[in-house]
Amino acid sequence: MELYFLGTNAGVPTLQRNVTSIALRLLEERRSMWLFDCGEGTQHQILRSPLKMTRLEKLFITHLHGDHIFGLPGLLSSRGAQGATTPITVYGPKGIKTFIETSLDLSQSRVNYPLEIVEHSGGVLFEDEGFRVEASVLEHRAESYGYRIIEKERPGKLDQKRLESLGLKPGPIYGRLKRGESVETNDGRIIHAADVLLAPKKGRIVTILGDTRPCENIVPLAKDADLLVHEATFMHELEDIAHEYYHSTALQAAKAAAEAGVKMLMLTHFSSRYKDIEHLQPLLEEAKEVFPNTRLAEDFGLYPVSR
Repeated sequence: MELYFLGTNAGVPTLQRNVTSIALRLLEERRSMWLFDCGEGTQHQILRSPLKMTRLEKLFITHLHGDHIFGLPGLLSSRGAQGATTPITVYGPKGIKTFIETSLDLSQSRVNYPLEIVEHSGGVLFEDEGFRVEASVLEHRAESYGYRIIEKERPGKLDQKRLESLGLKPGPIYGRLKRGESVETNDGRIIHAADVLLAPKKGRIVTILGDTRPCENIVPLAKDADLLVHEATFMHELEDIAHEYYHSTALQAAKAAAEAGVKMLMLTHFSSRYKDIEHLQPLLEEAKEVFPNTRLAEDFGLYPVSR
């Protein structure tokens, strides 16, 4: 599980940073990629990255401001031209279906793969044996959501020494035990999976927030997350401007991370007034005073989510 940032700027792109899009690579977990927001130029950023459009499985939109959705029509129409045939599901606030269908229809774009568009108002959006995705509304000028991606606990590995001590040899019996089944040996013994499995692998939690100013749903969304992605449009000296435009400061993001008990905080969605990474250092410094394990997201930056 890794996060790959395709754009970290707010509002409009600059020569240094594109507008918002974040890829969650799940190659080991499900051989796919999930995308969070799709600002203008996202497909160009993907072409310059190690990401593959054919791996795209799900696309989550936080809100309908242009810097988060203007890349959608181009990406969806180009994906088929690049040979992708697997389905995509797009999740987003009310209006996302109209935006996508109208854009594709008026431009006579052809999508030759199954495309499902799910409009939501929060809650559990997706769940299978490996993951659950939850959403809650934030506080922004447009209806904006944060997403909590929960990896479920995975079975532990087989204890080879224990298997050998029981006289069990590799074969179909190993697969059954790995799946949690009990098996009967040729000599009539019953072996339970719990007897030969090591401790299960704890699942990870990633929280990705859309644009927001401080609000009550941030901490529940981020509670105990291994990684929190939080906007930091301004330094705290511009707190009044941040509040007026429904955005957050780096210091406010750090306070939310500390209150939620997250392990790592990634700051993104930076105002264009901060031209390059050097000008962003004061944001990082003010956040680290409250939450030391903070990093600045960079375009084309890859950040593993550790267990």
